[in-house]
Amino acid sequence: MQEAIPISLDDYVLSGGGANGESYDHKKDPSVMLKLYFPGKIQQPLDEMMLARKVYALGIPTPEPGDYVVTDDGRYGIRFKRILGKKSYARATSDEPEKVQQFAAEFARMCLQLHATHVPVTQFENVKDRYYRLLAENPFFTALEKDKLGRFIADTPDEDTAVHGDLQYGNAIFTGDQRYFIDLGDFCYGNHLFDVAMVFLCCRLSDEAFIRETFHLSKELAARFWQEFVPVYFGTGQSQKDIEDEIAPYAGLKTLIIERDTKCPMPEFRAALASVLK
Repeated sequence: MQEAIPISLDDYVLSGGGANGESYDHKKDPSVMLKLYFPGKIQQPLDEMMLARKVYALGIPTPEPGDYVVTDDGRYGIRFKRILGKKSYARATSDEPEKVQQFAAEFARMCLQLHATHVPVTQFENVKDRYYRLLAENPFFTALEKDKLGRFIADTPDEDTAVHGDLQYGNAIFTGDQRYFIDLGDFCYGNHLFDVAMVFLCCRLSDEAFIRETFHLSKELAARFWQEFVPVYFGTGQSQKDIEDEIAPYAGLKTLIIERDTKCPMPEFRAALASVLK
């Protein structure tokens, strides 16, 4: 196992938080940021660092990963090259809602480029295998439901292209004309529908409180973002309803991740699986 480099947290200032930990900026070197995991997380940051290096080597636009570190209070994390003046597409839309069409289109083009990137499949996990594992570990679906969901996953056409794993408008940032994906700890490869379904879930399926707390948007503005995203990403050959009907079950599968983390069933997301579980 790679040894972590000891650092002092006195050299950093807290800049934000998330589901897995906190982010910090270096007090003296503005080019350095620290993603610090919650106490007890040792292997996860190391795994994410190794994955981030492989993703960066593919040429996918993402901040350059640095070192695996441990702070003086015993927490582990990763240092990255900091993108100065960055703003996420969620925050930008919140700050300038009149530009929602522009921001949604830019984000959609980023996603198209990502999903056109072929990856060496021996180096990354197949998104299907990830969902098979999540399904096997889930205690809330019945055996019959698991069988139906497993067959749905298996019947999805395979692709050898990049999957972000947590694709939403808070995980894409920009500064000037430079654009980057962040938080690629769940990066893998496979069918793009598993990925773009997360955009749908965060814009259309999530409730007002979650969208406001997580993305600083109203549900109405998030829905507008999705509406502007669809024709750029999917083209204009299908109706929005047909597109949503196709990707809804993939959004519903995200409940496997949410139920793992919350340890309770999530009926609001399971509803998107109705066509599979009927």
